[in-house]
Amino acid sequence: MRAVVMQSGDLSLAEFPIPQPGPREVLVKTLACGICGSDLHCAAHGRQLLSSAKEVAGIDLFGFDDPVIMGHEICAEVLEYGPNCRKTLSPGTRAVSAPFLLRPEPVSLVFGTPQTPGGYAEYMLLSEDMLIPVPQHLPSDLATLAEPLAVALHAVNRGKLGANDVPIVIGCGPIGLAVIAVLKMRGIGPIVAADFSPSRRRMAKMIGADVVVDPRETSPYDSWRAVAAATDLSQFGRQTQMFPGHAFRPSVVFECVGIPGIIQQILAGAAPCSKIVVAGLCMELDKFYPSFAIIKEVDIVFCIAFAMDEYAEAFDHIASGKLDAGALITSHVGLEGVPEAFARLKDPERDAKIVVIP
Repeated sequence: MRAVVMQSGDLSLAEFPIPQPGPREVLVKTLACGICGSDLHCAAHGRQLLSSAKEVAGIDLFGFDDPVIMGHEICAEVLEYGPNCRKTLSPGTRAVSAPFLLRPEPVSLVFGTPQTPGGYAEYMLLSEDMLIPVPQHLPSDLATLAEPLAVALHAVNRGKLGANDVPIVIGCGPIGLAVIAVLKMRGIGPIVAADFSPSRRRMAKMIGADVVVDPRETSPYDSWRAVAAATDLSQFGRQTQMFPGHAFRPSVVFECVGIPGIIQQILAGAAPCSKIVVAGLCMELDKFYPSFAIIKEVDIVFCIAFAMDEYAEAFDHIASGKLDAGALITSHVGLEGVPEAFARLKDPERDAKIVVIP
């Protein structure tokens, strides 16, 4: 099979043997696979990612100089079953799955190997118990959005927003846009969104943001104050002695940028008693002044990935049409186009989400 392999941070097209399914596993043909921002980070900052994972969790995600086959936003076709399978889905059935193999020691397909490749390969192995069939009406590329929308759903769940909360989304890349889509689906708003890119701002408006600003010209926090002002005491956010009579609805800020300095910028601009949900993946050392968070009594929540029920919920919302995020997909490429697609995704004016069709 052909596959895009990452080795020492470089991407190239190579050939590998078709993997063989083990017990309770299925060989599938990859139909579509979205390129995730974490894949871009992995290629650009692989050593930093490995160092952080080792220091924090004591694990080796992958070998930097080993061949890695990424791709975890997947839709695939069932081909054949390994031993001890129930075979509940007929060969030819399309399915999605969270990117894990349920082995005695679970295997992540986010950093796949030639034996357990990710979706930048013509064939993959998936666990039978993780398969979710794709209904006939849903295109394969839209089905791949289950994974990034599950990430956004998890971020919104971590924010624990109430009916009166007014969210701000800082950064309208794929995850920021997905967060907007989830907030819109849940009827939370008005939604304020900010991005330097005109293209991303247009997409944010299309996905469901109510107020979209260029932060070079307009402060998203001033825009928030304009729409979050309240006269009904029951709608007021939490009050503190430092900011008595703060007549605004609660604020939840989603950090979806992931670059050094952005958390401090949010602490400086956000309203008192805000909650900050950090969904951006910053791979570099960062710093902020705790006094800003202390004086404002800000809550900071960090999040990564999703729970399995959130993945299933996100896919159900896509399949039912309740969650409309098709506008996220801006291009399609074959396997040979993946290295160039990684380069294109560095320019926010060119693409948001590129889907690989092996």
